[in-house]
Amino acid sequence: MTPPSPTPGHAGLFVAFEGGDGAGKSTQAGLLRSALEAIGREVVLTREPGGTELGAAIRQVLLHGDHVAPRAEALLFAADRAHHVATVVRPALDRGAVVLTDRYLDSSIAYQGQARALSQDDIRDISLWATEGLLPDLTVLLDVSAGEGRSRRAGVHDRLEREADAFHEAVREGFLLLAEREPGRYLVLDAATEPVVLHQAVCRELATRHPGLSALVPVGDERAPRPACRSRAADPAGGEAS
Repeated sequence: MTPPSPTPGHAGLFVAFEGGDGAGKSTQAGLLRSALEAIGREVVLTREPGGTELGAAIRQVLLHGDHVAPRAEALLFAADRAHHVATVVRPALDRGAVVLTDRYLDSSIAYQGQARALSQDDIRDISLWATEGLLPDLTVLLDVSAGEGRSRRAGVHDRLEREADAFHEAVREGFLLLAEREPGRYLVLDAATEPVVLHQAVCRELATRHPGLSALVPVGDERAPRPACRSRAADPAGGEAS
């Protein structure tokens, strides 16, 4: 199978937050959403799996169901991603919105390709085919050790979170290998750093990479303007909700 060339052009901005379980991805995505709203940008905050109604059903099977064979697991994640990109991510990017996603295709490569010992190239090709080659403009990797991630998680764990530390260390290794191979797309940060410091680093990176975001100010900075409410969150009922 020959996947399409990655990342066709789009009017918006696509940022993915990646990392092991307990890395703080949702916290950083939420902070960046607030900072972008404050400068008047439309923001779509979403996640994988589960960013659509179909995705929510797939998420239930993947994270809260019984054993799923590794190849079936990989294909279910790809199916969720295909529908998510077609119905939420691409429409938002085409109208010029900023899309922030908690996990994207690199999670599949790290979890199924590396930790499940499937072919990383095959997993990447499947996801690129499913998304018509869409890669993030920036991938923020919050690097966390298996032990630190476990200590941060609440008492109730999903099927993947319950995997042994060796599995989560393999996931971590997979993410770091991806960042090493594609340094231009990645910002790698130590997840043990204070959340506000991580947020400042993400804002600096975006302002440097994208001249249109030169006015971006971290949440809590005294220079920050009042929020201009133009945000949308992905709605599992199928699309987006104000």
